[in-house]
Amino acid sequence: MAHLFTRNLTFQSSDLGKEASIMLTFDGAMEGLYEDFFPIVWKVSKFGKTGPYRAHATYTSQLAFSKPQLENGNIIDAETCVKINDSEKTTLTEADDVFQFSAPQAGTTGVLQAVNSTGAVQDIAIGFMNKGDLMPTPALYFSGVGDGSHVSAKFTPVLRAYITSDYQETAILRGAIDTPAIWSRNLAELSPSTTWSLTREPASGKYTLVQV
Repeated sequence: MAHLFTRNLTFQSSDLGKEASIMLTFDGAMEGLYEDFFPIVWKVSKFGKTGPYRAHATYTSQLAFSKPQLENGNIIDAETCVKINDSEKTTLTEADDVFQFSAPQAGTTGVLQAVNSTGAVQDIAIGFMNKGDLMPTPALYFSGVGDGSHVSAKFTPVLRAYITSDYQETAILRGAIDTPAIWSRNLAELSPSTTWSLTREPASGKYTLVQV
């Protein structure tokens, strides 16, 4: 089992000049993205035109598979979950309308796997478990996993930030975002706590996030 790490991120602005929303999601370049699985909006934080603003986000590297509950294209909760580590696999079963993941066992090197053995098509999500949370924060969503099929994830915590107000937290992103990311970082490579200042260039309207 790899050493677990936690990353505390702070985003701040001061007299930004225009109201803006930062949207955070794990949508880095991954094979099968928007085909086999879909990223989920993690955080949306609003920053005002004038005055100081601050938002926080915490990520812990303990991953978990979950059986998500959906409503209007958003993941609103999870029925059950299981913590999972690199190179492990788990099996989802169902009895009397109760879903359960098996205890993880050794699986394929370098990936995390969940096998659907419920007898029906299911949705599965992978996310991360922060300290004290009963259910994980979803990061990637796998839809329509057939009975007897499995999902394989090689999750690298590359977090991206976008300036957009078109999405809400826990929304499933069915396609690529139509505005470029203003910031991208592998959280594993950051210090435990970092602060990032959001600024806007008045002439061009370009936003940047710079560590302070």
